[in-house]
Amino acid sequence: MLFKRRNSPTRIEKLRVAVWPRHSWARSTRYLGKRVLRLTATPHVIAIGFAAGTFASFTPFIGLHFILSFALAYLVGGNMIASAFGTAVGNPITFPFIWASTYKVGQWILTGSAPKHHDARLNMELHEGLFSRSLDTILPLIKPMVIGAIPLGLITGAVCYFIVLKSVEVYQRRRRNVLDRKKLFRGRPFRGSTQD
Repeated sequence: MLFKRRNSPTRIEKLRVAVWPRHSWARSTRYLGKRVLRLTATPHVIAIGFAAGTFASFTPFIGLHFILSFALAYLVGGNMIASAFGTAVGNPITFPFIWASTYKVGQWILTGSAPKHHDARLNMELHEGLFSRSLDTILPLIKPMVIGAIPLGLITGAVCYFIVLKSVEVYQRRRRNVLDRKKLFRGRPFRGSTQD
């Protein structure tokens, strides 16, 4: 293969790259932004797809974010590729903040009061490991997170919608101007050429 690596990566290296970018978060974010801007669709369709992916990343269903974002993008008429890019809002750096905020907002919606910072039962369950426990033990944590994910996901999705919408509009306008200028200059004769 033309661009194949000389030494294939080990499984541990593949896992590390899947969780943490190879070069840096800033470079990966710039790359992601350029990929979103260069999608071929209307700005609204791209932005609504990205917002659907952002909303999906606020849910606690980690393995299902892509599927959920595709379903939401399909329902609202958004770009599915943009929705996949939108799930990048949920990443190893932001997940702890997302989970804590969705849990607190969900608890506030369910009980009318936010949980205390030092909730001993929550800390014990998180430190013992959620995946080693039964569904009956995890459900009291998941239920407030799902309920809290709805308003927080909608707010963050709306903010991302407007940011992506304006960014794509500006990018596509500049791109059209560059292409129009190229067409204009392509039709003109060179100054040094002689015409009869």
